[in-house]
Amino acid sequence: MAKTVARHGPDKSSNDFMKPVQPDATLSRITGPNPLPFSEVSRRVWDYIRRNGLQDRERKAFINADDKLGAVFNGKRQVTIFEMLKLVAGHVAA
Repeated sequence: MAKTVARHGPDKSSNDFMKPVQPDATLSRITGPNPLPFSEVSRRVWDYIRRNGLQDRERKAFINADDKLGAVFNGKRQVTIFEMLKLVAGHVAA
């Protein structure tokens, strides 16, 4: 007998991730001013972090902010990777 899986509404998680969002002026300094899918916003932030050597060398789960990234992090000088994504999401409009 085949097992059935209950679904609670359509799966929008992958579609929402690809929906363009508008970065605000603070985040635009890193990602550019044009609307992008959040996946691309995240990729550009990571590119910026790598290019500028902002991932903590000893504690890899932490990001050290420079002036541009500190503005995105609401003035925090260091955040975790998970906190970073939440803070970045606060700088986009759907």
